Amino acid sequence: MGRLFDKWMGTKYPYSGVTPLPAAEVRYALLALNGPDVPFTVRNGTPKEGADLVAECRIPKLGLTLKTRMRLIPAAREVRALDERWETGSHEHSGARYGRGQATTVYKEWEFKEGPDGRRRMVETFRFDTRAIKDPLRNTVLGSGWTWRGVMRRL
Repeated sequence: MGRLFDKWMGTKYPYSGVTPLPAAEVRYALLALNGPDVPFTVRNGTPKEGADLVAECRIPKLGLTLKTRMRLIPAAREVRALDERWETGSHEHSGARYGRGQATTVYKEWEFKEGPDGRRRMVETFRFDTRAIKDPLRNTVLGSGWTWRGVMRRL
């Protein structure tokens, strides 16, 4: 049951043969992911957030905010991660929606455009995949020899 639950929660174990790095170096590696070519920012967590680090991404076009709160557990050599998302301005719902958990979602927008043969076709005008945030974070942790453990409630 343990491995099934790990798969459901998105838990990944480090690659074999990788020497675990100290907690300070894992923290530095995660903060070093910041840059102009990534769709998110990694920052120190606040006491209210209850996390050591927070990766945050805002997509104004969709009214979407994604956060991954991370707590480093040096004794177990693992990073516990809690994903949260807030959606506002959705066409399907009148109010804001909140969700948490390890879900992969691809957001798309489509538009009708005239093709070369004169017929109207649906063309994808926007795409955002939540893996663009999660994969770099998880790969950095795994490459540091630590476990990435997804959680639902508490870090």
